[in-house]
Amino acid sequence: MLIARIAIVAVLAGTLVSSARGAQPRPETLAAFDKYIAHAETQIREEESSTESFLAAPPSVPGRTELEMRLRRGEILVDRRGPTTTEVPGGLIHHWLGTTFIPKATITQVFAVLQDYDHLVRYYQPEVAASRLISRNGDDFHVSMRLREANVVPVVLDTEYNVHYGRLDAVHQYSLAHSTRVAEIAKAGERDKHPLAETDGHGFLWRLNTYWRFSQAVDGVFVQCEAISLTRDVPTGLGWLIGSFLENIPRESLRFTLSATRNATLGKHD
Repeated sequence: MLIARIAIVAVLAGTLVSSARGAQPRPETLAAFDKYIAHAETQIREEESSTESFLAAPPSVPGRTELEMRLRRGEILVDRRGPTTTEVPGGLIHHWLGTTFIPKATITQVFAVLQDYDHLVRYYQPEVAASRLISRNGDDFHVSMRLREANVVPVVLDTEYNVHYGRLDAVHQYSLAHSTRVAEIAKAGERDKHPLAETDGHGFLWRLNTYWRFSQAVDGVFVQCEAISLTRDVPTGLGWLIGSFLENIPRESLRFTLSATRNATLGKHD
């Protein structure tokens, strides 16, 4: 939901060299993303169907006991879900997994932060510049967020998501968010700013799905966020230039999101 930086910065260096508009996803690009999502969501549903597998194990952690120990020590663990960024025709799929532990908290308190859609800027600025709840029907939400990234060049995106909350049981709950609209804002910060059509954007971000899991323990809540995003591909010959972005910025972006969620939750009940 809140980590579009993962996808945005991954191609910024390329657009500094090749910044012409008109980067748009081809039908085969979207088809490849949909196929990837279908496979990923099958795995996610399988993991969420059992208390034993509910929290996905990061690739860098050999066992669940070590995972819990490191999280309780205050670490935020962030890893690629796959070995590398996935290349598809005309695009890149970025898939990351992050986990944190919020001591002395409950799932209800975490939801009080995540579902405060009219005020997300309080917790996630400067990445979230504005947010709004458009509609709600029980556990289903339709929300909008304006996302900002200025790490390399200023980028502002207006995005909308369908968000659903569900549960395995009272102490194992989850949410999923599918982006339904991503529009780049032209002349952001100026009086005549306006959204660009998808056909006129730079391809910083085309799609973003996020999958959160919440596991209640006696002494707090384990919170996990899995993000899958689609961006334009990298111009030929520029891989060496943006390698650090592909590796470091996504990790730190997810780390920020989980850290901000933890801090906001602790502030809610201190």
